[in-house]
Formats: sequence, structure tokens, C-alpha cells
Amino acid sequence: MADHNGSNGNKLNQGGSTRIGSESPVGNGSKGPGATDDGATHINPILTTNQGRPIGDNQNSVTAGRRGPITLDDFQLFEKMAQFNRERTPERVVHAKGSGAHGNFVVTHDITKYTKAAIFSKIGNTCPVFARFSTVGGEKGSADTARDPRGFAVKFYTEEGNWDMVGNNTPTFFIRDAIKFGDFIHTQKREPGSNLKSATMMWDFWSLSPESLHQVTILMSDRGIPDGYRHMHGYSSHTFSLINDAGELHYCKWHFRCNQGIKNLMNAEADTLAGTDPDYSQRDLLHAIDQKDFPSWTVQIQVMKESEIDNFKYDPFDLTKVWPHGEYPLIDVGVMTLDRKPSNYHAEVEQAAFNPSNIVPGMGYSPDKMLQGRLLSYPDAHRYRIGTNYDLLPINARKNNGYTYNRDGLMRFDGNGGDLPNYEPNSFGGPKEDPKYIERPYSTATTEKVGRYDHREENDDYTQAGNLWRLFDDGEKDRTAETISKSLGQTPLRIQKLQLSHFKKADPDYAARVAKALNNNEHPEYLHADDAATVPAGARLHEK
Repeated sequence: MADHNGSNGNKLNQGGSTRIGSESPVGNGSKGPGATDDGATHINPILTTNQGRPIGDNQNSVTAGRRGPITLDDFQLFEKMAQFNRERTPERVVHAKGSGAHGNFVVTHDITKYTKAAIFSKIGNTCPVFARFSTVGGEKGSADTARDPRGFAVKFYTEEGNWDMVGNNTPTFFIRDAIKFGDFIHTQKREPGSNLKSATMMWDFWSLSPESLHQVTILMSDRGIPDGYRHMHGYSSHTFSLINDAGELHYCKWHFRCNQGIKNLMNAEADTLAGTDPDYSQRDLLHAIDQKDFPSWTVQIQVMKESEIDNFKYDPFDLTKVWPHGEYPLIDVGVMTLDRKPSNYHAEVEQAAFNPSNIVPGMGYSPDKMLQGRLLSYPDAHRYRIGTNYDLLPINARKNNGYTYNRDGLMRFDGNGGDLPNYEPNSFGGPKEDPKYIERPYSTATTEKVGRYDHREENDDYTQAGNLWRLFDDGEKDRTAETISKSLGQTPLRIQKLQLSHFKKADPDYAARVAKALNNNEHPEYLHADDAATVPAGARLHEK
């Protein structure tokens, strides 16, 4: 296909300048403690202060006599302590524990009928990528093997700017409206009084939010704990849009299909690893790259015509539901391979900032309420956590030429635009807009009034969860019920009963197996209470 640049393919791959990430400040002769020691003599450059002043003694403070107090002129001590006190950036509120790797993406199939994005303009086009995988609810020091969704974020450094695919390892989520995101995440964190994790908070929210049932079923099933980051799929989860040269819009969902094969951990193995190797997924990813067993994913899309959305059987932008593959089959796009470890975790993984609003020409958004909320909240979180100029850091910076009037702010380190105008319009040759890049509008319901609509009206929160349950064999059904019961069984009986009513609406067998598992579990504070015998009857609750 024709190259939109009118040149010989993706410019980012010419001249061998695709390497992204920090380099050793002291050259190839210095190695980190994590590197393989080949026995070669290490080069030891002269130690300096932050400003380059050579240091003669890094072992002893300046004191008034051998046993005297430290003096205020020990600039070196105060610089070291001040830097140490400020080493930690605020932890991510979600996705705090994560791992990352560099790699590349190559286009293997023609999708120019759907998008005019330059990266997809020709089979064989490539671009560098950086991927970050993570757990969701845990803190930075938590175990990699928690029963938790996994974050799956990829930054594509394309010739038209950075495209961030910010998704999870599941195609759905617990809620469909961003206004409930903070409430939901609070239930996955710590109870404000005791500072302990609380099954009651989780199930209280889920039982009062039946739209969560599909994702809860995925989470509690055998699919709930991936065996490391290399053995899981990735999904945009949200619906985005693609626009072609003719201005035609198709809605799409992105899929990253794992080429290593799907593997998951059972409860006992995950619990053992949490105690013996809490960094299991991080270690597995880095070890595979060291062994040149580079993990890869086949990139695919589902597409829906713009004209189909009004007649679809449910809201196609509902994040709690999937598009059936039988109706919207997967279409091959390319392959992503990860083949290089970060040189420095803080610079490249901790400071990596992914933003779903980062797209390129030929792509667009959708009316997905959760996506709309993330378009606002993600860059806002990055500005708080890393700083106003987070997108100038090497791991986040665009690799193509770009021009903006944005100026100043803390830690601006790129020249700040020099003496060029910082306003527009101007008559001094400053950058100007190009109408050919105006976003293609998408259709919404224009006959309805602006207001707050109940997202549960005319919504079916049970069919897809029930369909997933019926896909499980008897063994997985029993294991899922047992996993649910161990957590749900810690909650008050009123919450158990309400949640069982949701399971029943998805499938009576679902509720019956969970109720049976609850009755068999050991939870003295609830199941040994006077009314514990009523728990199995929850499977026969009347429909509400």
C-alpha cells in the first residue's frame, strides 16, 4: 500500500535511531549488580556531585574533630540526604506494581480499508514500543500472583506521534460509568478504619452493582491469576474508532493474543509464590528476555460499522460486555515482540505514563463512558504524580518532530522553546494548525436531552456472565465457586444473599454451587452464627 509519508516507510526505523530508554552515564565499562559478570575488569570513573565536582571521600562526613558533630559545610552529605529524601514519586493509585520491557511492532496485514494511520499504511512497517504490565489493586510491594486483573499498556512510538493502548488482560471491567471508578477502587484497597483489605467492602459494592457480575466471574474463575505476564492476552477493553482516507468510521476493539499460550495459576500455587517469590512475574519476564525467549503477541481488531450501533442488541460501548466473535471476528493486524529490558526501572517503568487520549490521525474515541472519564483522569494523574512536563521524559517523549506552544512548568529541561513565540496566532513563522487533521465527528443520540441517565435501565447484566459460566467444565465451575466462597464467605449474610441472587439470574447452577461452597466453608464469624443454615437457601431467592 502507499506510504502516507511519500517516503520509504516508517522514518523511525531509518538510521538505526530507534533505541529508547536510559543509557549508562559512565559508558559500557560500568555494569549494574544485576548484569552478568563476565570477569572483565570494570572501569571506575571519578565520583562527582550532581553538578560534577569531583569527590575525594565518600566514606566519612565532615566533623568538628574525630568525635565531634557534623558541620554545616558538608555539602556532599546534605546533597546525598536531600536526594535520598526525595527519591520516591507518589505511588500509582492503581497499577502500582508493574514490570516493563522494550520491543517492536510490525504490521503483517493490510487494514487501510479501516484506518489512514501512517503506521498501518504498508505491510512491513514497524515502530518501537514500550509495554508495561501490572496488577491493579495492590501496592508497589504487593505480590505479583494476587487474584486481580492485570494492566496491559503499550506505547507505540509512531512517525505521527505516540499511540498509547491502555488496557487490561480482560475484555470487560466491573463498571460502565466513570463516575463510579473511585468508589470501586476504594473497595479494592484498604478499609479506612483498620487499614486492612476487606472482602466485605468488595462484595458489598459488587452485590449492589450487578453490572460487575461478568468481570467478577472472570476474576474468580481459573482465568483470574495469570502465570506471569508472558502468558496472558491483552485487550483495549474500551471501544475506539478507526477512520480511513475516505472519512469512513468503524468502531473497533483491540486484542493482543498471546503467542506463548495462555497459562494460569491455581490458588495454592499462587499463594505459595506470593510467599516465596512475590516478584515472580517480573522475574519471569526479565529472565525470558535474558534467554532470548522473546515474548510476542498477535495484534488483532474487531470492527463494527458506524451504521450498526443503533440497531445493536445492547449498548456496544458498554465496558461490562464483549462483542461476540461470531458476529465480529478477529482481524489480524500485526505482531508485537518484547526483546529488551529497561536499563533503569525508575526512569523507564516507574516514570512511564500511558494515556488513552494519545492516539494518532486515523484513530478516534467513542461514547464509552468509562473511556471518556479516563481521557480526563489519566493525564491529570500523571501531572500530579510525575509533574507538569511528564511527557518530555525520554520514556514518554514523542520520537517524531512536534511543535507546541506549551511552555514552562516545574522541571522543564528541553530548552522550553527558546525565544520563539509562546502564543498563537503569530506572524513570526510559528506552528499553525492543519485542517486535514480535524477530528472526524462521530454520531451520538441527538434526540435525547443532556442529563444523568440510569445506566442500569434497559441493560442486561446477567446473560454474558451466564454464558461464560456455561463455558466452564464442572471442575472449573467448582473451583470458581470455591474461590468465590472463600472471599464472599467473610461478609455479612445479607451481602451473601444479595450476591447469590445475582448468580442465580446469570445461571441457577452458578448460585447453587456457590451456596453449597459457602455452606462447606469455615468462617466462624458468619457461618457459625445462628442463621448460617439459611445460606444454601439463598440459591432459591425470589427474582427481584
